[in-house]
Formats: sequence, structure tokens, C-alpha cells
Amino acid sequence: MSFSSEPIVIWGAGAIGGVLGAYWARAGVDVLLVDIDGEHVAACREGLAIEGPVEEFSLPVRAVTPDEITGKYQETVLAVKAQATEAAMAALLPHLADDGFVLSAQNGLNERVIAAIAGPARCMGAFVNFGADWLAPGRILFGNRGAVVVGEIDGVIVERTRAMHDLLRLFEPDAVLTDDIWAYLWGKLGYGAMLFATALTQNSMADNFADPARRPLLASLAHEVMAVAAAEGVAPKGFNGFEPAAFAPEGDPAAVAASLSALADFNRQTAKTHSGIWRDLAVRKRRTEVDPQIGAIVEIAKGHGIQTPYLARLVALIHDIEDGRRDQSPTTFRALAS
Repeated sequence: MSFSSEPIVIWGAGAIGGVLGAYWARAGVDVLLVDIDGEHVAACREGLAIEGPVEEFSLPVRAVTPDEITGKYQETVLAVKAQATEAAMAALLPHLADDGFVLSAQNGLNERVIAAIAGPARCMGAFVNFGADWLAPGRILFGNRGAVVVGEIDGVIVERTRAMHDLLRLFEPDAVLTDDIWAYLWGKLGYGAMLFATALTQNSMADNFADPARRPLLASLAHEVMAVAAAEGVAPKGFNGFEPAAFAPEGDPAAVAASLSALADFNRQTAKTHSGIWRDLAVRKRRTEVDPQIGAIVEIAKGHGIQTPYLARLVALIHDIEDGRRDQSPTTFRALAS
């Protein structure tokens, strides 16, 4: 297995980008991390530490801030929060080679944004579901392994797609090469909508999925996402306990219960007990990705004439927490039913 002799740039060295960068650097891949947090950049240069039950190790990784990067690069992994995609693309585009590409290792449909800015030919899609949290400068929790998938946005597998698949397998040996990356991205949106709902409370992801009283509302969110995916002509694929077919309009209630139980079981096996959304609200006190993820689905649904009252309500409740009008509590979760 051989890889490009040129550095691979990871733009955004937080939970996702930091874990990928550390594993690739340890495997001998030439990695350059780019992050806006100067303190984190300095710590990565000294030693980026991966912590948690999966594996623990530390090693220095080359890192710079956006104003320090020079040159042009063929391979860039974008791992910033969804709402930072446009700003990150504006900063990285001058450093992207004409024949280079940006792989989105993010949550949501950011491939649409990247393709609109850089051109479809310079965008590759990816889906990641491993659990990780940025803890402090130079420290990242790797809580559990999860699905990793890569594919071209036009569905055609070419040499660069296979090369990126090989690269991802250095981190996740079971990484999947697909000709339908949109099926995985929409599947993650169905699961992600439910994760946003778990962040309305202080309870863990597993406890939310296991709670019989909360399951109907969680399922309603996934039902709405699957309806919009179907209107988009996408048949979402499952992963790590999430079975999209269960949440289709004709889904079997028993299949819904089985999938939610499987998600509860999956999330009990991780050191990352709460979602990154919960962490943004409860720990880091910052805006979440609710608008570019869930809000985007609401807008797409409008274009198809589809009503998504639960998703729209979820967006409003997350904003209420962000702005201090509500707390993270069972009462806020129950407000989804309003």
C-alpha cells in the first residue's frame, strides 16, 4: 500500500480531524494540521494526545494556523463544524491545487457547499460515526470506533477514491468504499436529528434512546428526515444500529423499537456518553450545527412541499438553549411535542 508523497492537509484539528491526523501521522503519513486555535496548534506540535478506551498514544504532529500555511496541496480533509464550512473554504481554497480535492469529514450535507465553492470535481464525500471529543489543547478523547465511509459525490469510484479509502483504512480497517455516499449522509442525518434531541436533556445518548417515553418523539424526527430523503431520491443506508427502513413512512413499529434499542446498546459501549451537540451547549457554551444540519433539511423539505413540524420545532428548541431561554431538561424535550 503506497500513499502520496505530498502532505495531506487536515483543516480543522478537533475531534474528527485530530483523531484522523494522529493515526495517519503515527502510520508515517505526512500530515499537516490547520486549526484556528493557536494554543491547540502549539500543543499538537509538542505532542497530540489521543486518550480513551480504544487506544492511548501521543506524538508531535505538524500544525499551523490558517495565516501560517503556505503552498498548494492536492489532498485536503475538511473537519470543521458545518457552520464554519464557507469561511474555512474561503481560507483553504488558495491552497488547493487545481487538480486537488477537499474531502468533507463533517456532519450534514456540506459536500453541497464545498462543491458550489470549489467545483464538484474537487469535492469528495465521507461519512464518519466514531465517537470523539476535543478535551483541551493537544488532547482528544477517542471514545469508540464507528462506521467510516468514503465516496465520490457523483458516485463514480476512481483512483483517488481508492487511495483515500486505503488512507482511511489506516485508521478504521473496516472503512467502506461506496458508490452512493449520499445514502450514508442522509442516514446520518436521520440519526443526527435524534442526537440533537438527546441534547435537549442532560441525559446520555443511550439513556435517551432507551427511554420508552422519549422514543415516539425521537422516531418522529427520523421519520421526517427519511421522508425528505425519499423525496430527494435517496435510499439511506444503515450503520451502527440505525436502520433507515424502520423509519420510512411504511416502517414497522417493531423495527423502530429494535433500531432504537440497538442505538441504545451501541451508545452504551462508548466513553463518549453525550453527543458533540450536548457538549457544545453544556460544556463549550457555543452555537451548534443545528442550522446547517437540521435547518437545512427543513428548507429542502419546503422545496418538496413536505411539512417537517418536529424538525422545525427541534431547531427552535436548540436555539432557545443556545440563547439562554431554556435549559437542557426533560421539560425542554417534551416541548418537542408542542
